[in-house]
Amino acid sequence: MPLDALCLSAVKTELTKIITDSKIDKIQQPERDVIILSLRGQKNQTHKLLISCGSGDSRIHLTDHKFDNPQSPPMFCMLLRKHTIGARISEIVQLPAERVIIIKLNSFTGLGLKSDKNLIIELIGGSSNLILTDETGIIIDCLRRIGGDLNDKRSVLPGMIYRNPPVREGKINPLEVSEKELSEAIKSTSDVHIDKWLNSAFTAFSPLICREISWRAYNDHDLRINEIKDTGEALIREFLTLIEQVKAGNYEPWLITDENNLPIDFSFTQIKQYTNLYTTEKEKTFSEMLDGFYTRSAQIKRINQRNSTILKLMSTARDRLVRKITTQTNELKESSNREYYRECGDIIAANYHNMSKGQQSLTADDFYSETNEKRTIKLDSLKTPQQNAAKYYKIYSKAKNAQKYLEEQIKTAEKELLYTESVTEQLKRAESEQDLNEIRNELTQTGYIKKKQQKTKQTESGPHRFKSSTGKQILVGRNNIQNDKLTFKIASKSDIWLHAQKIHGAHVIILCSGENPDDVTLQEAATIAAYFSAARADSKVSTDYTHVKNVKKTPASKPGMVIYNDYKTIIAEPDEKTIDRLRD
Repeated sequence: MPLDALCLSAVKTELTKIITDSKIDKIQQPERDVIILSLRGQKNQTHKLLISCGSGDSRIHLTDHKFDNPQSPPMFCMLLRKHTIGARISEIVQLPAERVIIIKLNSFTGLGLKSDKNLIIELIGGSSNLILTDETGIIIDCLRRIGGDLNDKRSVLPGMIYRNPPVREGKINPLEVSEKELSEAIKSTSDVHIDKWLNSAFTAFSPLICREISWRAYNDHDLRINEIKDTGEALIREFLTLIEQVKAGNYEPWLITDENNLPIDFSFTQIKQYTNLYTTEKEKTFSEMLDGFYTRSAQIKRINQRNSTILKLMSTARDRLVRKITTQTNELKESSNREYYRECGDIIAANYHNMSKGQQSLTADDFYSETNEKRTIKLDSLKTPQQNAAKYYKIYSKAKNAQKYLEEQIKTAEKELLYTESVTEQLKRAESEQDLNEIRNELTQTGYIKKKQQKTKQTESGPHRFKSSTGKQILVGRNNIQNDKLTFKIASKSDIWLHAQKIHGAHVIILCSGENPDDVTLQEAATIAAYFSAARADSKVSTDYTHVKNVKKTPASKPGMVIYNDYKTIIAEPDEKTIDRLRD
């Protein structure tokens, strides 16, 4: 759901307590619509404030998530750095019942002169924007430049005076409506669902809250206004109760999850309408709730959009290999009948004296049959008996050679298929643009992508790093090339190597300096190996572990492809909360 004005008010209240009087230390723009402000507060407390102006995920909250910087910062990011690094947050303001937040900044010029700024965050769906103005309201720049034509209702361009977004005509601010006005509005409403009416008549309400008011009033979120039996008394009561809760600042972060524990919605008040259909759980803070709901899902969405081309490439390669293996397997089955052709040649050779040129078939004793039956062999009437025998020997010889060739080709194609499937799995696990770039480089090295001349040298990311509850370092490869580097160059022979059993997954290394890892570390490392595998969605995953010295690379094998022996198996649950807790 979009972050509605009431829930945004709750976020604003929470942020005011935490980041007011903090200084802006650093600024990142990891994505086109995402800005990260690194803040330093009193007693050197640090926070990261995420501002997203994406059309489907516009929001503002604190985050603990790590973001990769682009190789060169965008122009807007550089401008923000120029004007706001070192500035102090003096106040956070929200426009009444609107999804607009203003962060007031106390800053100074290079000459030490006071030069206050306003960072205006408009979280209005597809029109979301981030605008920097001076203290007089003149726009310095904005994330999205809007308008410029005379017909435009509202232009947002550098040098212009900032104007608030237009208020939607006919809509009522629910924070200002009286009980009498609400009663009259209900009486003047025709046949329409309560939630639809609330959503169309008032600002600030999301569809979820509109349904919740209807449910609280009548235990029904599909009721129509004309079906109300109490002239709207319960509706007015629940409406005003919710508004009083908002005015008093009694906000609570509630997350709604489905049967698979996946987040589907959230609110600033407990949602009761789903009864036993979904689960509602109270979170610690609004920032934690929004970070979990949006950041990971938004990141997955962006990565999926950007890796779609590579996924299509690998899907095409996989389909081609499957067809090739199927065709060659059928040919191999046919070649398994080669002995029949040799036997036909032998029977023809044994009957030269009874044959003549022009025969179309030969029926003779089958001395290969246990019951000494007759065999009828088809002949080429244009060939001599000797030539017909030679023809069958040639078919036999060709089939014999084909079997060896096909077995080698099928084995090679099956290895290639395993590799394409492993790359596909890594694409699904990619967490950043850099992860995708490294997979592209790997596919370039293996010949799947045409090599292009790179203008700048790309930095190589390190493996995922985790620390067990007992302090042991655990490393995880991000792609096949990194898996090889991690196992055969970084890890020592006495470290512990883990991998999900018989499925595609990352190489996981416990750095244990020759010591046997404790049971807690081993179980947590197995959880990590299960999570970074194709079985991430399963509840239980068998994970193999052994010393690195027992892991071998076969000759001419693709990156990441290994064999191992002398291993043990442990059962693990790929739990995301454990993964987040152990990240180093």
